[in-house]
Amino acid sequence: MKKNFSKRFKKLLDSSKGATNINIDEAIKKVKINCTSKFNESIDISFNLNLKKKNEDINLRTTVQLPNGNGKKIKIAVLCEDSKVKEAKESGAELAGSESLINEITSGKIQFDKLVSTPAMMSKMGKLGKILGPKGLMPNPKLGTVTNNISSILKSLKSGLIEIKSDKDGNISASIGKKDFQDNKIKENFNAFLETISKEKPSGIKGDFIISAFLTSTMGTSCKLKIGR
Repeated sequence: MKKNFSKRFKKLLDSSKGATNINIDEAIKKVKINCTSKFNESIDISFNLNLKKKNEDINLRTTVQLPNGNGKKIKIAVLCEDSKVKEAKESGAELAGSESLINEITSGKIQFDKLVSTPAMMSKMGKLGKILGPKGLMPNPKLGTVTNNISSILKSLKSGLIEIKSDKDGNISASIGKKDFQDNKIKENFNAFLETISKEKPSGIKGDFIISAFLTSTMGTSCKLKIGR
């Protein structure tokens, strides 16, 4: 079946020729040149990882602290004791509460992008699992979103702490900036992302952990990155 590309996208394809196995500096320049839409496009990274150990598929789930954020504003809700609601809101939470927040969630009102919970409130999470689980919104102590240190986790989330998770084929992707970011800011975020993934290589995985990596923008074409040697 013949694909009908727009004139804009055909020009991008022509300008992207040769964008294979290039370093991150070149890739950032090429991707930003191809950000020709009228809005502030996101700059996205995508990795394909070797997550197969013998006959076993391994999932990777962790967090990355992007030093310059990714340009996206997130709404955070905090499920906490009533005595901690004031602290949560003063720390930047858009929503905070105990039973009142639980009632909103159970009624289908999901007006947040990330949910943080104190340990004391996790016992009430049972009935929320079926609602929050499929949306990827369940707080997780391993990811820092179950904590009594509300101000610290909110500061991290607001300043660029993102969660990453591989799919069944070993792919991980995330936004690491915007078109209007300075090149060095995007590169710093990329390096933080790359460093985090490299440290997460499971024991028993032989050979290269990163199979391939691509940089792209919301409406642009991708550049294949040269990683390692």
